[in-house]
Amino acid sequence: MLGTSLRITLLLLLLAAFAAAETIPTGTRVTVRLGSGISSGSASSGQSFDATLARDLVVNGKTLAKAGSPAHGKVTHAKSSGRLHDPGELSLRLTSVQVNGKTVPLSTTAFHAKGKSHTKSNLTKIGGGAAAGALIGGLAGGGKGALIGTAIGAGAGTGVAAATGKEEAKVPSESVLSFTTTTAANVR
Repeated sequence: MLGTSLRITLLLLLLAAFAAAETIPTGTRVTVRLGSGISSGSASSGQSFDATLARDLVVNGKTLAKAGSPAHGKVTHAKSSGRLHDPGELSLRLTSVQVNGKTVPLSTTAFHAKGKSHTKSNLTKIGGGAAAGALIGGLAGGGKGALIGTAIGAGAGTGVAAATGKEEAKVPSESVLSFTTTTAANVR
């Protein structure tokens, strides 16, 4: 027969092992697949999004949730792109995952997305307009015409850049994103 203190110790160890398997610990990586795309041009802070687990959620060798299980998140920051500068920005966080039919709230790191820089594209449009204006002005009116043509062409290039220059941050549908838990989550 086991002594009372040994039985209590074994019971406590068993309970601790069970509790550990029923907790998603801090630092656990959760990988999801987005259900629909998100763009900084149309998203707003606080907006929710749906996803599914892209991989099984495994803790201490135990599968808590299978790939395909529902997950949800929130847009925590959305800034639309400016026309000539400031590309769009998005920040997303995972807020819950479903484990055995129960929604488990999560606190995770953020996933950040930023639109492409405007600089190269704008310089090409503005510089190309200035060069074309200088060429046309030079042919039509010599040196003075080239100077005037450069200014007009640069203005036209700036107009083209402004008309076409929005560079939104986009996370396409079906994108696979990884988040890391920042606090432990109780599965029970």
